[in-house]
Amino acid sequence: MKIQRFGVSAAFVLAGALALSACGGQQAESGSGSTGADGAAALSGSIASDGSSTVGPLTSAAAELFMTDNTGVQITVGTSGTGGGFKKFCAGQTQLSNASRPIKDEEKAACEAAGIEYQELIVANDALTVVVNKENTFVKCLTVPELNTLWGPEATGKITKWNQVNPAFPAEDIKLYGPGTDSGTFDYFTDVINGEEGASRTDYEPSEDDNVIVQGVSGDKNALGYFGFTFYEENADALTAVQVDGGKGCVSPSSDTARDATYTPLSRPLYVYVDKKAFASNPALKGFVNYFIENETAIAEAAKFIPLSDEQKKTAQDELAALG
Repeated sequence: MKIQRFGVSAAFVLAGALALSACGGQQAESGSGSTGADGAAALSGSIASDGSSTVGPLTSAAAELFMTDNTGVQITVGTSGTGGGFKKFCAGQTQLSNASRPIKDEEKAACEAAGIEYQELIVANDALTVVVNKENTFVKCLTVPELNTLWGPEATGKITKWNQVNPAFPAEDIKLYGPGTDSGTFDYFTDVINGEEGASRTDYEPSEDDNVIVQGVSGDKNALGYFGFTFYEENADALTAVQVDGGKGCVSPSSDTARDATYTPLSRPLYVYVDKKAFASNPALKGFVNYFIENETAIAEAAKFIPLSDEQKKTAQDELAALG
C-alpha cells in the first residue's frame, strides 16, 4: 500500500479555484480546539483514508487544500485498492474509504459485524479508459465483444496475438497490463466487459498502482491497459486513449461523454464511504467531508476529475445534512 502525506505543493493550484467562505462557516460549527485568527474554533485531529487508486488523487487534492487552511489536521491517503480499503474501513482502521465501485455484500457484512455504520457519497465521475502505446496505429476503437475477447477468462493462454482479436490487426504479440483483483476498477471492468465481476484472464501484468500500468503500456508498442480517466489525462503525451463501441458507434472517453452516459459501458461514478460514528465524534472529519462536497466541482476540475452533476451534488449535500 502506498501512503501519501500532503503539504502545500498542490494547494496553491487549487486555492485560486475555490471560494472558501461557505466552508468557513461549516468548519466553525464543527471545529474544536484553539481559536483561529478569524475567531472560529480551529480544527485539529487526524483522519485515515484508504482505498481506490483512482479516487485517491481526488481525495488527496481535497485533503491537501483542507490541511493548508487547517494546519492542526493530519490526513493520510492510502491506495491499496477499493477492496483493500474496505478491509481496513470495516476493521475500523480508517474513517474514510475511497472506492471506484459500490461496496459489495460481503464487505457490508464485514462492516456490520464490526459495528461500522457508513454513508456512501458520490464525489465525482469517471470514464474508465482503455489505453495503448503511442506507436500503436491500428487500435483506434474496440467493441465490447473485442474487449471481451481480449480480457475474458477463456482468453488466458489462448488470445496472444492482435489478429486473434480482429483479423484486420497485425499478428503481433499482445502485452496486457491492468489493475489487480483488489481494485474497484478491475471489478467494474470485468463486470461490464466480461459479464461477471472478477472474471478475467489471468496472464496479464496486474498492479494496484496505476503508474505501473502507465509505465508498462508506454514501454511496449503492442501493449494495452486500462485505468481511470485522470491517469490517462496525466499521461496523454505517452499514451493513446482507445475509443469504445458500446453498440452505438465509437465514442472517446471524456468529461462530457462520461456525464451524458454516451461513453458506454465504461463511464461510472466514484465514491467515498464515511464512518458515521467517526463523522459524529471527530470534528476534523466532519469539517473535511463537508468541505470536500461543498467545493467538489472546483476540486474535481482542478484535479482533472469529472465533477458531479447538479443533481448528484444536491443528493450528496442532502445525505450529509441528514448525518447532522
